[in-house]
Amino acid sequence: MRVNLAAHRSPLKSLDFATLRIKDAVCDRFRETLGSRPNVDRANPDVRGHAFLDPTRGAFYLDTSGEPLFKRGWRSGSIEAPLRENLAAGIILLSGWKPEEPLLDPMCGGGTLLIEAAAIARGRAPGAKRAFGFEKLKNFDAKLWSRIRSEEPTAKTGKLEIFGSDNDPRVLGDARRNVAGAGVDRWVKLEQVDILDRPAPAPAGVMVANPPYGERIGSKEDLAEFYPKLGSALKKNYPGWRCHFFTADMRMPKLMRLQPSRRVPLFNGAIECRLLEIKIVAGSNRR
Repeated sequence: MRVNLAAHRSPLKSLDFATLRIKDAVCDRFRETLGSRPNVDRANPDVRGHAFLDPTRGAFYLDTSGEPLFKRGWRSGSIEAPLRENLAAGIILLSGWKPEEPLLDPMCGGGTLLIEAAAIARGRAPGAKRAFGFEKLKNFDAKLWSRIRSEEPTAKTGKLEIFGSDNDPRVLGDARRNVAGAGVDRWVKLEQVDILDRPAPAPAGVMVANPPYGERIGSKEDLAEFYPKLGSALKKNYPGWRCHFFTADMRMPKLMRLQPSRRVPLFNGAIECRLLEIKIVAGSNRR
């Protein structure tokens, strides 16, 4: 087990001591009832308890989720993901993409946006491949849960055209493993190619990408050189496409010399970002 504690304006002077007292109380109750006390594992506990303190009260909860819910259970590899899975799913939904449209992430990294798009299109429940905290509880009905998980999802579309690429073979290897682990490899086509050289996989479609933006990777000077090249590549190769870029670099549209039709404020952790929608048209976009 493990006990976590959070407080808001609590009069208690030591939250570490309060956490220890709660843990001891739970262990003592187990020893009184069962004759032995549970072990404590801070890294990978079977059961998690949470306490929340305010100025006058304390609330105690049993965590039935386990690992944070944004973890879907398919991620592998050593490269840290810049996007959590739930944020990636939100970006896909905000883009307005429909499963009958081609989808491309030309800077796919570990493939998070591609996997979430395929799961949405196939009607798969988020976290269908992960474990949950309630599976460790004594009253857990394993047979019922197994039957629920084995139910086939209702696919929302027949043919899917989802494309991903990256110029880094190391992260593309992670993407292949993640796509296979998520069970969507039959719908996601991956290849190693730089976005500046990548032709459009269809005459029209939706591009969704999380490019480097200084806070995460790449210097601001390097990005200032990259963005104009990206804008030129988009105008040359992607007329008819709706392109969506998730970025914290507010200079990006100006340096690409492209005008967003929409800017959606979002946060990646503590970093304030924008989801930019840019509609690429042939020739000039000016009236």
